[in-house]
Parts: sequence; structure tokens; C-alpha cells
Amino acid sequence: MKKNISGGFMNHLKRICFLIILLGFTSQLFGGGQNRAGTSSAPALMIPVGSQYVAMGGANVSSVMGLESIFWNPAGVALSNNDADALFSYRQYIADMNMNFIAASGNLGFGVLGISFRNLNVGDINVTTMDQPDGTGEVLSPTYFVLGLTYANALTDRISIGASVNLVNESWGKVNASGLSFDLGVQYQNIFAIPDLSIGIAVKNLGGSMQYEGSGLWTTATDPNSDRGLTYYQVQASEFELPSTISLGVSYKRELNEENSISIASTFNNNNFSYDNYRVGAEYSFNNTLFIRGGYLFSPDAADNTPNIYEDFSAGIGINFGSISNVNINLDYAYIPVEFFDTNHSFTIRMGF
Repeated sequence: MKKNISGGFMNHLKRICFLIILLGFTSQLFGGGQNRAGTSSAPALMIPVGSQYVAMGGANVSSVMGLESIFWNPAGVALSNNDADALFSYRQYIADMNMNFIAASGNLGFGVLGISFRNLNVGDINVTTMDQPDGTGEVLSPTYFVLGLTYANALTDRISIGASVNLVNESWGKVNASGLSFDLGVQYQNIFAIPDLSIGIAVKNLGGSMQYEGSGLWTTATDPNSDRGLTYYQVQASEFELPSTISLGVSYKRELNEENSISIASTFNNNNFSYDNYRVGAEYSFNNTLFIRGGYLFSPDAADNTPNIYEDFSAGIGINFGSISNVNINLDYAYIPVEFFDTNHSFTIRMGF
């Protein structure tokens, strides 16, 4: 029996080592992302959602669980203790924009299936020109949404995997772009036979390039090499890659006594359109009812002349109301300070059935 347990553990360890090596190799392909900052398609894919883990700086790739895992690491969707879950999250974003996130999942017996919807509300924009600086009367209402389908499964009591496929759509006036992105993740709990020591890997926003199309790209012009005069021509928009990322994280939870516990987590993020960064976060839990959270983000390669608009830290609290009419209810809040803009506030309600 001991031999079988040891052999199984070594097999799992080999798989983890392979994933780490693969992560290191792939990170080299994503190198130099800071030189392409601001040139990706669908940049709103990078806006974090879910107050619980936003408050911890997004450091929980290895221990995230529930519907918020759809953004951070889809493998965590399989770790819910409920037969079904629902979530609604609102984030007050910069420049009067806001991000809404709605998700639901159910345990099918052979895994957990989840569906999610993210919407970036930009608001109305008045069209102005040099001749009409006060507005032409035309109003643009840009839209951005991500419709996702996630499948996750706990292969053993230690290993969970997950994958998401997302339909991404952007529209601006009379032009729009759409595409598919894919997320993959794995989590390993109780690594090295140490209770509540976990590692996780997530690869997000994989997929083809996106390209704008639509009637707004048609214009009138005169071809100097033609005698046709003023003619309609279609502007060919460039293609832009998705903002892919790879994350490797580790976390540990320590039970101090029957009422108090603390969790710490750290994650390295490799980005193909921005600086790589390191994230650390912590959560204190009292009686599994009150939670106090904090996080810190560090980008060692970022130069002083290219600062992040976000401050380096985040914080938040959470309350577990327990079961109300057979529904487990949690309320979370995250505080995200921002430079040059108003502070971001995020609120999330989670329900388990």
C-alpha cells in the first residue's frame, strides 16, 4: 500500500514539474510584452472581476474556488461545496465606466458546468468634430461583453482542472469585432502531503486575432491611378492579438485555532502585452464569518516613466451570512486605489444552493 501511494505521488509530482517547465518555456514566447503595451485586442479581458480575490491582489491562482475562478483559474470552479452557485459582481471602474459580472454553475456529477457574462459599460459618447466642438448630435454607445462557458472537474481529492471558452465582442459606432478566447487551469491541493499547501497554473486569453469590420470602415476617396473619380472604398483594419497571460501560484492556509485562520498566496504573472508582475495576498478569517483581505502587486521591470495607473495595493472585507432559507449568502467588498482617476470599488454577492 505504501508503495502504491508513493508511486502515485511521484507521478503527480512529475506532472507538476512538467507543467512548471512548460510554463517557463512558454513565458519566453511571451517575453517583451511591455514593448507592445496598449496594442492588444479586447483589453477589457484583463479587468479583474470578483471582489474576494481582487481584494487579495489576484494572488490566489492556486487556491481560488467558486465562480470567481472563471476569471482567475477555471480549475477552481470544481471546488465549490454547493450543488449550484450564482454570483453577481459590480466594479466601479475608471472614467465613469463600470464592469458587471454575472455567473452561475451546477454540479453535473461528472464535473461542474458554469456560464458567465461580463459587460464593460462605457456609457454614451457625444460625437464632436473640429467644426462642431459642442457635438454633432450623434451619440456613440460602445459595447463590450464576454460570454463564457466553463467546465471544471476534480480528478482526485487533490487535483482539479478547468477550461473555458469565451465569445468576445466589441462594438464602436458602426464597427465591431468578435473572436473566441480560451482559458485553461490546473490546481493541486495538499502538495508534498502538506495540508492546505497548494499550487496552481492558469493560461488565459488564448486564441486568434480580432479584426474590426462594419459599415463604419467604408469611406469615399479618389484613386489618383483611376479615372473613376470619387468612389467608395473599404478601410482594411489591422488584426490584433488577444492579451494572453500565464500565471503560476502557490498558497497556504493555516488554522490558528477553532475560530481563527489565515491564508497567504503568491502568484507570478507573465503577460504578452504588459510588464510581468508578482502578486501577494493574505486573508484573515474569524469563525468563517468575517474576512479581512489585502494584496500587493509588484512589477520589477516597470520603469518610473511608465507607471501603472493602479496603486500597488488593494484591500477588502467579506461577510458570510450563513444559510438563509437554505441559501448560503456571502457579501464581499474590494478597495482598489487608482492614480489620476477615482478609486475603484467592487461589490460581489455570492449564493450557494
